[in-house]
Amino acid sequence: MAPRTTVPEWTIVDFIHRGPWWRNRGILMLNICLLLPLLTSSVNGLDSSLVNGLQILPDWQIFFHHPQGRTLGVINSAQSLGCLVGLPFSPFVSDIFGRRAALFLGSLVMLAGVALQASSWSVGMFIAARVTIGFGLTFCTNAAPLLLIELSYPTQRGKITSMYNSSWYLGSIVSAWVCYGAYQHAEGSMWSWRIPTLVQALVPLLQVLLIWFIPESPRFLVSKGLEGKAASILAKYHANGNDERDPLVVFEIAQIRHALRMEEDISKSTSYWSLFTTAGNRKRMRIIIAIAVFSQWSGNGLVSYYINLILEGVGITDTEAKAAINGGLQVFNFVIAASAAMLVDWTGRRTLFIISNAGMLVAFSAWTISNALYNTLGNSAAAKATIPLIFLFYFFYDIAYTPMLVAYTLEILPYKIRAKGFAVMNLTVMLTSAFNQFINPWAIDAIGWWYYIVYCAWLIIELVFVVVYIIETRGRTLEETAALFDGDEQPQDLVAMGGEAATMTMTMSRGVMVQQEIHSSKSEMEYHELRMRHNSTPDSDIFTPDMDVFPRSRAL
Repeated sequence: MAPRTTVPEWTIVDFIHRGPWWRNRGILMLNICLLLPLLTSSVNGLDSSLVNGLQILPDWQIFFHHPQGRTLGVINSAQSLGCLVGLPFSPFVSDIFGRRAALFLGSLVMLAGVALQASSWSVGMFIAARVTIGFGLTFCTNAAPLLLIELSYPTQRGKITSMYNSSWYLGSIVSAWVCYGAYQHAEGSMWSWRIPTLVQALVPLLQVLLIWFIPESPRFLVSKGLEGKAASILAKYHANGNDERDPLVVFEIAQIRHALRMEEDISKSTSYWSLFTTAGNRKRMRIIIAIAVFSQWSGNGLVSYYINLILEGVGITDTEAKAAINGGLQVFNFVIAASAAMLVDWTGRRTLFIISNAGMLVAFSAWTISNALYNTLGNSAAAKATIPLIFLFYFFYDIAYTPMLVAYTLEILPYKIRAKGFAVMNLTVMLTSAFNQFINPWAIDAIGWWYYIVYCAWLIIELVFVVVYIIETRGRTLEETAALFDGDEQPQDLVAMGGEAATMTMTMSRGVMVQQEIHSSKSEMEYHELRMRHNSTPDSDIFTPDMDVFPRSRAL
């Protein structure tokens, strides 16, 4: 397709809301609706961290006869195994029946798994319950982030989707502190471990009851030929209830429609194989699979699943102390990850990845040295230093891999393969996580602190990769970002297509209203300078004062 040489009269910069988002009723209601799928990540965090917290509780250990070695490995990996079973099917449910239907189905299955887990009387039954929960969870974790990224207001997409994975720690916090509270108030009773399992049912129950009250993804609706419904949703939530001819709505619908056509021109197939059939898709999947592996093999798996072994390895054996450290770490992780999520459009994705990997390498190396000093020389000061070094390591991990693993994956994938590409990312996470859960306890038992050196070497490889391959994506609409890997012409063509469609619907009165709105927030000279910079340099960053922490964004 030949590149367009004309500049559209209007761009998305002209149509976005200016001023605090909470004063726009449409955006406010949209963000309230998005809380429901956002909680899915918290459910994942709670479910994934629960066994880690239960291991600290003496009553759980006694009830299940102190599982260790292979048995403990199977218990820890049971949820991941359930996810692996459901993973191949989850994108088809999301693409065929919709994001909301997949979330509803997954929540129902999870409720069944929680009921089975809370009533478990044997290790086998507990493992079966964890597998069931994992099976349902995979449908939820496939659909929820798709709904978030495809529904979010354009200027808030990066922050909201980054907050999704950051919310994992909310569930982890609940898991850690519920286990701590249960230990404090129900010690000596089986309810000290059954109560934390029952807490898992809260969010899936809310999602089953409320999911049909939130809007469906406009991208899904357009793909099914329901452009009228998509436009109605965008008008209600993006244009504050204005009619479907609102220029912002027309711009977004035009880009979505044109992006779908371009994807069909590039690849007719939408199977898993199509993820690797074009050069652009292979570039995407190389990055996606790599950051998925890095998210689990950076050393974080040691603490995430076996904090009990790590703390005992440096002489911390008191149950209350271990539970408090675990709970404090989860709170710290959430604060750092949520803060980083608010910065993704200010600092850029690539910058955060580089800082994260460089910092993890330094912190983990120091952690390895302190562990070695304690285990070889009995140095108590080194043991004490291990705890702050773990926190420092997670500080660097959380500024990139927690907020951007999901967000970066989804925004570089085109709609047609987004659900399947995301499923491959989740599959990679599950496989690498399962590897950690089986191998880490054996390796620690066999070679102790020497095992940490393996991670130090791997962190060097990670740093080299992110420097060479990670591409900056800030300052683009979702369709423009996804098209980055298919040649320079594609993003520019999408900008022109959206602008021309909006221009065709602009009446003189609407043009005057937009001009008045813009001029009320900044001088005419500033506005014309903004337009000149945007139109003459389509791939550059520009200043848009209304974009909150988007101070350098081109046209979101």
